[in-house]
Amino acid sequence: MDESHYSYHGDDIKKMALSSLFAALIAVGAYLKIPIPFSPVPITLQVLFIFLAGAMLGARWGTLSVIVYLLLGIIGLPVFSGGSSGIGMLLGPTGGYLISFAIAAFLIGTLSEKKGTSNILLNATFMIAGLCVIYLLGTSYLSYAASITLENAVKVGVLPFLPADLLKLALASVIVSKYSI
Repeated sequence: MDESHYSYHGDDIKKMALSSLFAALIAVGAYLKIPIPFSPVPITLQVLFIFLAGAMLGARWGTLSVIVYLLLGIIGLPVFSGGSSGIGMLLGPTGGYLISFAIAAFLIGTLSEKKGTSNILLNATFMIAGLCVIYLLGTSYLSYAASITLENAVKVGVLPFLPADLLKLALASVIVSKYSI
């Protein structure tokens, strides 16, 4: 049997391991939460790890880490916020945010691969683009799934989270500019 079809380069194995690690970090980030008194949805650290996965692993492996995270939740592991799981989470009001995580990681990863990650402001720009994807898709789907106006969806799905997400974005930009993997 020709085993050359199954050989992996050392870099591929490293990226697979890091992708798995980031899937785990995103899951842990769902448990690291700060309650918001006026919202049933807490602030979590998931978005921080989405930013880092995309920028540090690139489009392919960063996106894969998010897809693995989502699949773990779909099959029943309690990896979503509040220890929830199941396909219903992707179909529920916050499902658009979860699905948009993969698209954001892909966008951030693609931009990072093309332009590099040593510049903090450039990293922040890439992550702002990713955050816009998360907010655009997540809020649009929240409006649809919860049968609320887009204005109300922005009030409950963006405004309470924006300050913390900008802090996470700044932290991720600094981390990515200082460390490469």
